Amino acid sequence: MKMKQMHIVPLSRQSLAILEELRAVSGSERYVFPAARNDGAVPHLGTATPLRALQRLGYSKGEITFHGFRSMASTLLNEQAFNRDWIERQLAHSELNSVRAAYNYAEYLPERRKMMQDWADQLDELRERARMNIQ
Repeated sequence: MKMKQMHIVPLSRQSLAILEELRAVSGSERYVFPAARNDGAVPHLGTATPLRALQRLGYSKGEITFHGFRSMASTLLNEQAFNRDWIERQLAHSELNSVRAAYNYAEYLPERRKMMQDWADQLDELRERARMNIQ
């Protein structure tokens, strides 16, 4: 759910593999990312946890945000000529044109699946290139 609307998110093979690895940590918990301390107050990681992880990696406050990753993905996918409707649906953005929004409920699942797999493959390629430059 996003903004109280059902949001289907096609995942790449790489994302599914990561979720499978996380199963060893979360097991049969309700949440994929359970809270490190199970004091009952919050059963899952807080919204600030990913930002703190970036800061532990050396990024300063304001240098990068998780929303920035969404913006970067949108920009690069648009530059690669993926259909803007697919991109906007993947990001759970609503249609601005109220007439079109009233009639178009397309999810574009096959196209979004391919787009997300292409995106994950590109990220893998960038990581491999970065590793080669480091060595």
